[in-house]
Amino acid sequence: MKKLVTIIVLLNLTNVLGHYSNSKKGDFDLDRGYLQISDSLIVINPKSYNEIIVTYQADKSTPITFQDLSSTEIKLKSVGQEPSFLLSETPSLTNYSDAGNSQGYSYFRLRGIDQTRINVTLDGVPLNEPEDQGAYFSNYPDIFNSVSKIQIQRGVGTSKNGVASYGGSIQLFSPNLYDTSRSTIGCSFGSFNSLRAFGEYNSGIQKNKSVYIRASEIYSDGYKYNSSNNSQSVYISSGLNYDKSYYWKLNFLLGHQQNQLAWIGVSDSLIEIDRKTNANKNEKDQFSQCLAQIQNYYLIDKFSSVQSSIYYTFLNGNYDFNLNNFLGFTSTNELFNYAFQSNLLGLFLNYNYDINNLNLTTGVHGNIYNRKHIGSEQSLGQLYFNIGYKNEASIFTKANYSLDWLTLFTDLQYRYSSFDYKGSIYIDKLQWFFFNPKLGLSVEIKPNSLLYYSIGSTGREPTRNDMFGGNDNLLSDSLGNTILKIKTPEYVLNQEFGFKYQSTKINLNFNFYYMDFKNEIVLDGKFGPNGLALINNVDHSFRSGFEVSIIYKINNCFSLINNSSFNYSRIKEQKEVFSPILTPPIIINQEVVYSFKGLTFALSTRYQDKSFINFSNTSIVKSYIVFNGRFTYNFSDYDFSVFLNNITNSHYFNNGYEDFDGIKKYFVQAPTNVYVSIHYRL
Repeated sequence: MKKLVTIIVLLNLTNVLGHYSNSKKGDFDLDRGYLQISDSLIVINPKSYNEIIVTYQADKSTPITFQDLSSTEIKLKSVGQEPSFLLSETPSLTNYSDAGNSQGYSYFRLRGIDQTRINVTLDGVPLNEPEDQGAYFSNYPDIFNSVSKIQIQRGVGTSKNGVASYGGSIQLFSPNLYDTSRSTIGCSFGSFNSLRAFGEYNSGIQKNKSVYIRASEIYSDGYKYNSSNNSQSVYISSGLNYDKSYYWKLNFLLGHQQNQLAWIGVSDSLIEIDRKTNANKNEKDQFSQCLAQIQNYYLIDKFSSVQSSIYYTFLNGNYDFNLNNFLGFTSTNELFNYAFQSNLLGLFLNYNYDINNLNLTTGVHGNIYNRKHIGSEQSLGQLYFNIGYKNEASIFTKANYSLDWLTLFTDLQYRYSSFDYKGSIYIDKLQWFFFNPKLGLSVEIKPNSLLYYSIGSTGREPTRNDMFGGNDNLLSDSLGNTILKIKTPEYVLNQEFGFKYQSTKINLNFNFYYMDFKNEIVLDGKFGPNGLALINNVDHSFRSGFEVSIIYKINNCFSLINNSSFNYSRIKEQKEVFSPILTPPIIINQEVVYSFKGLTFALSTRYQDKSFINFSNTSIVKSYIVFNGRFTYNFSDYDFSVFLNNITNSHYFNNGYEDFDGIKKYFVQAPTNVYVSIHYRL
């Protein structure tokens, strides 16, 4: 059975994870449905053979900083809101939304690093757009309703497919097809005319076949004026087991959204007059995106296995841009439009070999990508057309060598990336080569205590937006020379030192980190004419801090949950030393939970310290405290929930920037609001 060291088959995640952290090598519990040998966790169902998923995730002994969110945790708080709102309850993660409420466009940062530098995958498939490297959950609305697990890795972590895990990574895992047969319908409604309706069906395994289907509709007017979101999605996943050594799985995800835009910040003078002011004028967008993936697992022999996958992603959409309004002039009938159409085709292949105390995984990944860009104006017609080509290939080897109390870890990745462009201006093809080594060790002090240390380096190429200076069409100077603002990559050397402890009453994880950057590409607090954030290179910078996650069970009813972070980061540029923007020194998430039978009350508090919004460190987003409440009651086949957000009606913003004219702009977040949700299991 050692052949499955890095293979995790998930049966009952909540029970398994709770026991797994305290179990010893060789434990076996048929009732709970798991078997642990060496450092792997193999979950089995004594009644039927279940799907097998090979992942890039970390496990208990992997010496990196990570946090798992189970499907139970996710569904408990999920009402169709943008994923960044749920992720923000974990250490070092900040978020904000354009419209002020939890639907529509929202964004997140990890350790102050923006999401274009955070790797996001679904069953190993990259969700980041290769050109701008951003991951847009809004294109797949209600996606968290269908994931079986999330793993958040902070820092460079383990090797992943797709863009660099520069600030961290977020791994999503597809639905558990082997769950018992069930059907669920749900409806939620609340403030700002917010609505969410969904239907979900899981067949369970029947004659070695299984299928999962979920369809969702989400709507909200938005807190700000003219900031509505209307989106739909469908998720289909199916599996086929030929025998215990051969397995196929298909994932298909389709999303569509239509938004009224609100991505421009609002000055504090206008906020004082009306907090619902939307600085965007008459601008809308619509995007459709689909993802298809075929997975295969093959057990070669008792020591080795192979997992392969091929995937395809298609994106089509456009958004309006009011240039006069953006520049601060009076709006006219002039309205520009940016349209995109992209294709991403890729595959990856992983080979795993496990014998005695050694587990070795080698993988290769590659994809090809193209994206058409069309700029037009409603009265002038098409203004330009260009195509960007972004390809990448990588290979990694990861090894764990385990003794009774010590695990040695190494992860070596070589990654190649290229960018080419066809438009009115010619450029030479750009190519980048990265060697990303990682080393670490973990020491088991006691069966329920673990110390770990790791050091790793990774490099990252600039985005198209970084290179083009915020323009959608490449420009040239007066002499005809191509203007490429940034071409050189950035690098980080990341060190993590942590401690984990788990008992029947307490689950404690804390870590220290130090990230030393070379040629870091950092946000400068401004936005370009395409709505994407602008950046600058800096000579030297570092980010350091302390993160802690604690779950303390007072008794059978009361629990305390704390996720906090303390950050000290600096940038050195031309003999000046200052703090990076939008990186609060202190973030505290504290939750008190009372549960009795089917009844749950929870009160959560978030404190976010002030952060700077300009390089000169003269303008800030003020600190704030927000209180949220949650009530859930489960009876028979019904789940009833009420969410009361911003209970004290705090007037706050958690993001801002200083505009080109020096005026400070902010993104107001919603006042007190309520959301009610009802689920029925058929």
